[in-house]
Amino acid sequence: MPDHVGGTELYTRWLARGLGQRGQQVTVFYRRSAKGTGQEDRTEEGVHVRAAWAGLQTPTRRLLATFGDPPMVRLFERTLEQVRPDVVHIQHLMGLPVGLIHAIQRRGLPFAITLWDFWWVCANAQLLTNDSQQVCDGPEAYLNCARCALARADRSRLWPALPAVAGLLGWRGHLLRRVMAAADALIAPTEFVRRWYGSHDAPVEKLVTIQPGLEYPGSVSPQKQGSDGPVRFAYIGGLSWQKGVHVLVEAFRGLQGACELWIAGDESFDPPYVARMRAQAVPGVRFLGRLTREQVWETLAQVDVAVVPTLWYETFSFIVSEAFAAGLPVVASSLGPLADRVRDGVDGLLLPPGDVAAWRTAMQRLISDPSLLARLRANVRPPLTLEEHTEQIESLYTRIVGLPAGTTVGTNQTR
Repeated sequence: MPDHVGGTELYTRWLARGLGQRGQQVTVFYRRSAKGTGQEDRTEEGVHVRAAWAGLQTPTRRLLATFGDPPMVRLFERTLEQVRPDVVHIQHLMGLPVGLIHAIQRRGLPFAITLWDFWWVCANAQLLTNDSQQVCDGPEAYLNCARCALARADRSRLWPALPAVAGLLGWRGHLLRRVMAAADALIAPTEFVRRWYGSHDAPVEKLVTIQPGLEYPGSVSPQKQGSDGPVRFAYIGGLSWQKGVHVLVEAFRGLQGACELWIAGDESFDPPYVARMRAQAVPGVRFLGRLTREQVWETLAQVDVAVVPTLWYETFSFIVSEAFAAGLPVVASSLGPLADRVRDGVDGLLLPPGDVAAWRTAMQRLISDPSLLARLRANVRPPLTLEEHTEQIESLYTRIVGLPAGTTVGTNQTR
């Protein structure tokens, strides 16, 4: 599967394997950053995987690739010719050219897109500005997008270039709106994402909400829940400013009573940010590093509460599903889809993003009132399983291909 493993890549692995187990022939096509041009084929868990490369990827090249990359288009066309899929499911097009869509259309193939983030409208993907670090509602004549792009490239002083950059991003937006209009289905992982895209020029009639399923482990055996000892809060995810982990570290300072804060994530992504958090951490804060899938479940079995303090719009958040599967309540920012997924006061708590005092107060409540923690835990509902989700996706494929229900179709997953 794709070399970089995040939520989208993990989902792609699960779905491809799930479809294969249901008798589908699945090929995963993805771009690898490497010198020269070429491809590599392998089989993973019964799934055909093709890695293709056409030069090294930098942030600038990744952006410009949207407009054109003939070598990559040719590699994808070769894949379509060899695989001959019935339907193409695009998990993401970042770093890949719009020309791939033209190749799909030339063959008359139906295709669906899963809207894993806001990249189809926002070049920054997450609606968080680089210049002011504020949640954004989308393009405003693309001038705000140009300011954001220059800040991300550390070129904020090049303000005379704003009109040119805005024009480039406007053209990018035009191309991607055409792609969304051409798709047979736009899959939103949550209702918030469906509503947001529907209000930002995506064709409403093609938007459908299909919540991702979770690949459960063989068993989840709680070791900590219901036992005496400190109340343990766990953050598992990316370690960067927009994830809001520093809010937890600061909120944890001053808590009264037996408690611990466990922080798990790849510390190499933003070392200065992690170094600052480590310097501010008080006793009781533990940094676990990056966890394997098995270690994620082992960690969830040893803690009491999962925390998601994000400062930007998540589009789903698999850790919420994993926490619920482990029987844990979730304390999360009341922002975007998290407000749809966590029922405030029922199976978790929703808090203002970035409000340290509010987070400290909520965490203290959970420490001081064991009955609140028990009540929230009792109301946790198990999330959708991967099998249930795969069945819904397979039904969507059948519908857009126009085949009778129960028909086996071949799928090409593009990432």
